[in-house]
Amino acid sequence: MALPGVREHRNAVLGGRRASAMMRAIRRRPDSHLNGHQTSPRTDSVRTAVVDWAFYRDGRRQDDLGSYTEAVDRARSGGGFVWIGLFEPTGDQLAGIAEEFDLHALAVEDAVTAHQRPKLERYGDSLFAVFKTVRYCPHEEFTASSEVVETGELMVFVGPEFVVTVRHGDHSELGRVRRQLQDNPDHLRHGPSAVLHAVADRVVDDYLTVVDQLQDDIDELEISIFSARGARNVERVYQLKREVLELKRAVAPLAGPLRQLAERPVRLVAPEIREYFRDVEDHLARVREQVSAFDELLTSILQAGLAQLTVAENEDMRKISAWVAILAVPTMIAGIYGMNFDYMPETQWRYSYYILLVLIVTICFGLHRYFKRNGWL
Repeated sequence: MALPGVREHRNAVLGGRRASAMMRAIRRRPDSHLNGHQTSPRTDSVRTAVVDWAFYRDGRRQDDLGSYTEAVDRARSGGGFVWIGLFEPTGDQLAGIAEEFDLHALAVEDAVTAHQRPKLERYGDSLFAVFKTVRYCPHEEFTASSEVVETGELMVFVGPEFVVTVRHGDHSELGRVRRQLQDNPDHLRHGPSAVLHAVADRVVDDYLTVVDQLQDDIDELEISIFSARGARNVERVYQLKREVLELKRAVAPLAGPLRQLAERPVRLVAPEIREYFRDVEDHLARVREQVSAFDELLTSILQAGLAQLTVAENEDMRKISAWVAILAVPTMIAGIYGMNFDYMPETQWRYSYYILLVLIVTICFGLHRYFKRNGWL
């Protein structure tokens, strides 16, 4: 058995190593956090990736802790969990947290580099979830260069006593989610899985918002494409279809992870939370149906626009051909009588010039009426 002095020295060394590893990524908690406010990662004087962190016990935020290591120690003693929010961290900024919570190297690499598909993976005693976040970009008038859907990424590490969220993109902030959870301690009391559900619910709600706004754009585009010169703007249809496909790539792969969280027992997900995941899955199914309908509708509009464009081009060609035929008559007659021959019939008549003019006008007028009656002009 180790002597008491040796034990104390060993615990101090281990605590110092863990604190130094964590302080590479997290500095001492700012005073603004004690008041429930967040500091922007871009204005932080230390340029840390940490947006906010807190310790929760019995569904309530505990603000009596001065440092992160104290919160971790208290969480591991069996009372609550820690939630850390990061914004676009570098590998060095995430290294201390990864070491502290024993996060898998592959998951950490995905969280740093981003550009991942929505997925749910399990590494030992932790879960790693990836969500694609979306935001609708408002515009006064939809043009071929308009950016309609902006995407980002949100990664969530979930363990028995911690939640680590990593955001990529300015529009995926979680301050409102954190406040809503803190206002609902009965739900937050279920632990880290409650945070995972709240994040997933927020992401899918954003999908619904974007889908509703896209519906207005598609309705407006459908009206304009069938206007008099709407077929000339088929590139706008193609551009919006590309934006819908971007949304589809964010929505479709998330169905599998949500189904797994809603239907299969997962060790780190409380049974009561699975019921809430089923509701999120239902909302996602609605979004998937609408996005698929948008894709099909835009394909039909694009095909109709191209068909209109072909018909318009054919009509233009017929008009051009009709006018060429009409103008060919005076050209032909003028060409014949413009030849330098001494003996040409009718050239010695006194009224031959006027007769030829009347003949040209008569023939051209007859051709014009003929083409007009047949829809060429």
